[in-house]
Amino acid sequence: MPLLPARHYVSDHTKFIGELLDRKPEIENEQRVGRKIWWDKLPSEVEAQREMNQGRVPQKGYVYYALK
Repeated sequence: MPLLPARHYVSDHTKFIGELLDRKPEIENEQRVGRKIWWDKLPSEVEAQREMNQGRVPQKGYVYYALK
């Protein structure tokens, strides 16, 4: 009885992802575009966002309740 899984074993998840990418190869490009939108920012964009955040006014914990 072997202690380790067979070397050529492929999990169901790996098979699913492989089949999905075979059927829809454009997914990889869509992932790159999505990453560029949300994560890959230029330093100038990050700095502009940081400057905008400095002008924020702090809010209390629950803004919908009027304190008297």
